[in-house]
Amino acid sequence: MKETKKYRTWESLPDTLTAQQISDFLGISRKTVYELLKVHVEQGGIPNYEIGNSKRVEKADFKQWIKQLKEQKKHNS
Repeated sequence: MKETKKYRTWESLPDTLTAQQISDFLGISRKTVYELLKVHVEQGGIPNYEIGNSKRVEKADFKQWIKQLKEQKKHNS
């Protein structure tokens, strides 16, 4: 069975991320990540781009997305 690398820190993540890498990092299903990639950025989706049928996320955009979620949580509490 193929063992996948687990990403636990920002430093361990590559500069360009796949849905699987985001899934591993956040501890959520890959299906959920794909659903977040489909949502428009202004409505809370993860910023991404496509290469053929593959979706990719820049590490800096992903980090900013997490930061925005945390800010929204602060303002809504």
